[in-house]
Amino acid sequence: QVQLVESGGGLVQPGGSLRLSCAASGSIFRINSVGWYRQAPGNQREWVARISIRGNTNYADSVKGRFTISRDNAKNTVYLQMSSLQPEDTAVYYCNLLRNSSPLLTWGQGTQVSVSS
Repeated sequence: QVQLVESGGGLVQPGGSLRLSCAASGSIFRINSVGWYRQAPGNQREWVARISIRGNTNYADSVKGRFTISRDNAKNTVYLQMSSLQPEDTAVYYCNLLRNSSPLLTWGQGTQVSVSS
């Protein structure tokens, strides 16, 4: 079973930035689209961003213009650069491979992002 490991979360003040990483055990990102999701306490998990095999990107309206998804196939890593963070961005962030735009793998541990003054 392929495993993805999220990292890079933390506590940041409103207006701050963080970069999340999603690392894979093999060269799977070359042949799969990847998505970032998040789940805030009491809420359902929601889609945040995705990047296709060709590098095309899409974003949820709530993060458009503030978040950037990218990939480094040589490092088997997908990133989520987050800027202008707001308290409503507080959540556990997860990455996953996508198949027909739906998450493919069992969810990992995620990485906690907390935005607070």
